Amino acid sequence: QVQLMESGGDLVQTGGSLRLSCAASGTTARYDGMAWYRQAPGKQREWVADITKEEHTYYADSVKRRFTISRDYARNILYLQMNDLKPEDTAVYYCKSGTIWGQGTQVTVSS
Repeated sequence: QVQLMESGGDLVQTGGSLRLSCAASGTTARYDGMAWYRQAPGKQREWVADITKEEHTYYADSVKRRFTISRDYARNILYLQMNDLKPEDTAVYYCKSGTIWGQGTQVTVSS
């Protein structure tokens, strides 16, 4: 059974950077596509980025050229490097693999 655990969320100022991690355990997670989503207060959860098992990457327009998704297959960890953060990036960030979600990590960007 796949389990996902996010970490790396924090309070950061506008223009700052953070790197989120998602540690995946389980026999199938290593070979599946994975994704990051986020949910801001009072809003629906939205897709941020994903990476296929062939390492093709895709981004929402709102984060393109600021965020980078990557994965370490050897350690089975998914990353989200976030640069030039804006207050509108404030949200709980979740990783997803197949139908499995992590518990989320809070990112807060102060203006």
